[in-house]
Amino acid sequence: MDILWILLGAMLVFVMQAGFLCLESGLVRSKNSINVAAKNITDFIVSSALFWSVGFAIMFGSSYAGIIGTSDFFFGNGASALHISIFLFQMMFCGTAATLVSGAVAERMSYLGYIMTTITISLFIYPIVGHWVWGGIVSDIPSGWLELDGFVDFAGSSVVHSVGGWVALAAILVIGPRIGRFDHGNKHIPGSNIPMAMLGALLIWFGWFGFNGGSTLSWSDAVPAILLNTCLAAFWGGISAIVVKYITSRFIDISQIINGVLGGLVAITANCHAVSPAEAALIGGIAGVIVVIGSLVLEYRKIDDAIGVIPVHLFAGIWGTLAVALFADPAILETGLTPLQQLKIQLTGIAAIGLYSFTTAYIIFYLINKVYPLRVSADDELSGLNVSEHRVTTEVFDLLTAMNQHQIRSDYSSPVPVEPFTEVGQIAQEYNRVIDKVQQEIQERDRAFAAFKQSEYRNGAILEAAMDCIITINQQGEILSFNPAAEQCFGITTHTVLGKEFFRLFMPESLSRVAMESLSQGFASGEGLVLKRQNISELTRYDKEPFPAEVVVTQTTDLTDSNKQYTLHVRDITKHVKLQNRLKLLAYNDPLTGLYNRTYLMRTLEQLITRYQTVPGTIALMFLDLDQFKKINDTLGHNAGDVLLREVARRLKQITRDSDLVARWGGDEFVIVLSGKINEQLASKKAIEILEIMRDPVMFGDNRLSVLTSIGIALSTNADVSAERMLQYADLAMYQSKKNGRNTYTLFVPQMELEAQQQSRIENELPDAMANHQLFLQYQPKVSCETNRMVGFEALLRWQHPEHGFVSPADFIPVIENSNLIIEIGEWVLTEVSRQLDAWRREGLPLLPVAVNISGYHLHSPSLVPCIERCLNEYNIDPALLEIEITEGALTGNSEESIAAMTALKAINIKLAIDDFGTGYSSLSYLKKFPVDVLKIDRAFVRECYSNKDDAAICRAIISLAKSLELEIVAEGVENQEQLAFLAEQGCDLYQGFYFSKAIDAHKITELTLTNEALVME
Repeated sequence: MDILWILLGAMLVFVMQAGFLCLESGLVRSKNSINVAAKNITDFIVSSALFWSVGFAIMFGSSYAGIIGTSDFFFGNGASALHISIFLFQMMFCGTAATLVSGAVAERMSYLGYIMTTITISLFIYPIVGHWVWGGIVSDIPSGWLELDGFVDFAGSSVVHSVGGWVALAAILVIGPRIGRFDHGNKHIPGSNIPMAMLGALLIWFGWFGFNGGSTLSWSDAVPAILLNTCLAAFWGGISAIVVKYITSRFIDISQIINGVLGGLVAITANCHAVSPAEAALIGGIAGVIVVIGSLVLEYRKIDDAIGVIPVHLFAGIWGTLAVALFADPAILETGLTPLQQLKIQLTGIAAIGLYSFTTAYIIFYLINKVYPLRVSADDELSGLNVSEHRVTTEVFDLLTAMNQHQIRSDYSSPVPVEPFTEVGQIAQEYNRVIDKVQQEIQERDRAFAAFKQSEYRNGAILEAAMDCIITINQQGEILSFNPAAEQCFGITTHTVLGKEFFRLFMPESLSRVAMESLSQGFASGEGLVLKRQNISELTRYDKEPFPAEVVVTQTTDLTDSNKQYTLHVRDITKHVKLQNRLKLLAYNDPLTGLYNRTYLMRTLEQLITRYQTVPGTIALMFLDLDQFKKINDTLGHNAGDVLLREVARRLKQITRDSDLVARWGGDEFVIVLSGKINEQLASKKAIEILEIMRDPVMFGDNRLSVLTSIGIALSTNADVSAERMLQYADLAMYQSKKNGRNTYTLFVPQMELEAQQQSRIENELPDAMANHQLFLQYQPKVSCETNRMVGFEALLRWQHPEHGFVSPADFIPVIENSNLIIEIGEWVLTEVSRQLDAWRREGLPLLPVAVNISGYHLHSPSLVPCIERCLNEYNIDPALLEIEITEGALTGNSEESIAAMTALKAINIKLAIDDFGTGYSSLSYLKKFPVDVLKIDRAFVRECYSNKDDAAICRAIISLAKSLELEIVAEGVENQEQLAFLAEQGCDLYQGFYFSKAIDAHKITELTLTNEALVME
């Protein structure tokens, strides 16, 4: 039964050869299909002959150091029926690997080149790699070095498929892409017969039952499960490929369905005996994704794989080999390895097989290519390998050759040959009808040209304007001649219009009267059509369809002739006008929202200001910015953002007058310009209307999107403010709206500009403040509420400017937090605090912990922990003396990232505090996730805690929460005895504030510390 099953498996694998033939023939162009068929059977017979004579011995013979077999050459003599069955089964595997390589380089490699690549993989690569992994299959004694280390590749995800993929990659890199594949972007070269390719895929799938099922080398209860897993992986490989390809490209690519199925089959091959059905489906699904993404990567790298061998067999093969360690049941594998050890040997095998296969193949192909080009010539590739390699033509080739001869000779008098009762024959028949019509047109044009040549005086004018409609009229406007171009343009034949009045026939009535008046004056008047000028006018075709035209009038008779004739040179400029309108639309309109763009806005705004320099009037400019728009883009995608922007544009147009200008400034910013009798009250009223209509939610699928807006308003009365200044003022007012809580409007006042200038000055001078040591630290004591003794300090950053004196932290700290200096200054503070602690220690002072404020950006920086460790080591500071304070708001962006950063700090024994607690946006429930030690009550709640019941309730709640979580609680901003008494009564641990001491310089800490120690001694 076992022998019968192996032989049946071998025959099923042999069916895969037919499948590959159909697949590859269908995915290449018809001019190469015969060549593909020829190379497929050649690949199989050459690889099988080599495997019989040498390959089987190298793969399964007596092992030399686990690297190569050395016996059983020219297999067969004295072999048992079982061994012969195994030989036939493995021979089919070798043929499969060879076929993969030739398929990848199809349509440009010579027939002899195919044979050389088959010899390379069948003789030098596949049997050696097979010995490493499967050397003990025949003897049932492991002998290959990877096999001995526990590497598992059940049916050949790596041995067959990855090997074929590596060798294919080497061959592609040596011979290059097909002509035209990447000349103008990633130009897809379509296959000639997709149904044939699909049939090939189904045959391969059918053969795969033997490929995987036969690899048991016996009929056992495991076979049905293996076949089930094989099917499931194929199903989900195809499904995931369809989904991913549609998401990335918005269409269903049949070739990707095929490759997704094959990718799932390749991936399951290594592990089908040791995974569950659900795991098999997952492995296949991931393989389908890998295949689609792999194909995109190859296109990006301009690697031309004709049928997708590399993403399907190499990438999916690597994934399937890794999946052994990730999903396979160790009890079934029986390698004795832990999952981590199994993963290590799987990675080792993948790397060793890939390095050996690719390097060996690349060197061999490179050297062969130097001596004998593996690739056919460019002419042979363009004409097709069927002809150049086998002297076999196809109906399509013959038809194209005949059509090419027509083109070269410009002779369409002889028809192309017609093959009856075929699709190509039908094409040839239609082509012959077309060239018959072309021949008739040529003859008619020749006759017309001959007739024109017979005309004596007007012949020159006709030849000069041969590209245009040429109509000759007399003094009454009657048509005397009407050239073929005019027939086509106006939609009527010459004999129908001869003798009829041109202007009455082909002009609107109002223009016709003016044109006839111009004609009566010899086209010399300033109105209507003028002689020898490019006149732009509206004409109508015979069916009364209007179109814009350029009309040049020339007199075609002698000036002394009383019977004057005129030639109208008419050119249809419809496309030109449409192009101009399109360019104007692109120049002045935003393509997403349909609103005016920035260019048109500035142009119109400057025109309005110029106008109001001479006449009285006011311009109100509103600068709108959507609040939290980036969050919508990040969470729901840019498509949702685009829907929102279009809806905003619609609402703004709905609520504004036709005379108002609505423009998209860029991103999520919009500008509205009101002009005329406008004042602050009317502008404010309009802003309120905008805010109200924007508050209505926008539906995107099942999501309700809120459109909250911040508005800044600037006014220019009688052109007293320039366009650029108005935009600047409105922008400043808009940012003030954001500071005021968003979803509101603000009118510009001059103080905003002063504040902006001050902030700009601070931003510009901060780097110099760092470099010139203008920044320094002061220390504010933290005091026990119970004993009123100092227990620590908070380091506070100060700035002493040489010209402006002391700069308030409220002015420069926000600037630092929004600049790229935040990490540099933060690390300077940490270093300076560490240095000061060391200095106090050398003075003999008892050391108390110092808290340092860290920004959220610095908290999430990878440099924070190394900086702290460096400071602690350099100054020999106990980590218990350093406390890091983070504001609650800094932890709301990404709680998982914040937890990771804080955990890293706790790992080096740094104490953590949440500053300004109660003012952030996070839920209190998040607090239990953060590994903090201290909560600091914000001074806003402490200020009236003893007199205001709301503040008192908040303080009690925070203190109670901290106690329940066993956290230390510190109150900020304590300035009087009443505050301290209340906090102490509620159980607050520590306080800081002016009641005990303001922040003082480091040299004053000595006296304060000694006083504190005296209190401790008492």
